[in-house]
Amino acid sequence: MQIAERLAKIPPYLFMELRKKINKAKADGIDVISLAIGDPVEATPDSIIDELSATARNPLNHRYPTDEEKGMLLYRKEIAAWYKARYGVNLNPEKEILGLIGSKEGCHHFILACVNPGDIVLMTDPGYPAYRASILMGEGVPYNVPILPENNYLPVFEDIPADVVKKARAMFLNYPNNPTGACATREFLNKLVAFGRESGIAICYDNPYSEILFNGQPRISFLMAPGAKDIGIELTSLSKPFNMCGWRLGVACGNPDLIAAISKVKENTDSGIFNPIQYAGIKALRSESPFIEKMLAIYGKRREMVLTTLKKIGIDFNPPCGTFYLWVPVPKGMTSLEFTNRLFDKTAVVVASGTAYGKYGEGFVRLSLTVPDERLKEALQRIEKEFTR
Repeated sequence: MQIAERLAKIPPYLFMELRKKINKAKADGIDVISLAIGDPVEATPDSIIDELSATARNPLNHRYPTDEEKGMLLYRKEIAAWYKARYGVNLNPEKEILGLIGSKEGCHHFILACVNPGDIVLMTDPGYPAYRASILMGEGVPYNVPILPENNYLPVFEDIPADVVKKARAMFLNYPNNPTGACATREFLNKLVAFGRESGIAICYDNPYSEILFNGQPRISFLMAPGAKDIGIELTSLSKPFNMCGWRLGVACGNPDLIAAISKVKENTDSGIFNPIQYAGIKALRSESPFIEKMLAIYGKRREMVLTTLKKIGIDFNPPCGTFYLWVPVPKGMTSLEFTNRLFDKTAVVVASGTAYGKYGEGFVRLSLTVPDERLKEALQRIEKEFTR
């Protein structure tokens, strides 16, 4: 049987490979602690679960979802209210908002909506691996734009070769950034809009970590920049702020032509979001903002625990202030993979090698704070013992 050639171009998905490695070790009786995957362990708030349960009992919600591919108008109106209250951004729920089965779906549909075979698509290095996979499945050509510590992990648009910019059709950006935790600034967003306008490049600003910020870091939306809606969209998700990763609920907002194009892809791909999940999302947006602050306090405590232990073993650095990840420099004299393998082999602690996110991830590992406190303490004790012998 013949398999599509495009699949051969796509490397194995990082987290699937990690899960296989972890499961094999556990089957061998090893007590593995994974700090590699960003999947919150605390429960979704009860009010959200109750809303899902109540609306799921209504037979009207057992049919195809309301408004199918667009998402319920009530949900889209609530997203518009959230953007207005949170960022001061005005959005038209009818034309500038589209419900998604998580923001990852939006990344994929964005490519199918605006990229032709052979078009260059810019993405950052290091960067979220799923962008590359979506570009390749859409038969685009990924081009890595370095984001380096000396530039606060922001791309320098002037350094992108002119011939590449000329051939590029789209660009993925993600701040607060996975994996580095870096945050964008208003000044940078203004530069991004100018770059998109001058080059004719459509921007997909992936913003699922919009609420996960520390040390007074301000919340920023791409759509706050004047002219942003002229050249791009922003994706966001309820996964991270409300611990709803498995619920699969997100949104695309911005340029109405791009929203319409993505909607056309979506209407020919799936039949929309289960209504009760949308009702639960409305409940989250309306009443569970305090939960976000609760989770930030938990992550902040864990963040300090990790930084304290790392300092004890000689890794002292000033981390960026976004996401529930830490982008950790490896000890001198070791590569990212060597450090990752030593942690796994000697301590049964799993972290993600920086090179899994691109060439410029060398010298770093990504560590997640989404583990119970006691397991994190155990992992840190093992690491400290291994590196202070």
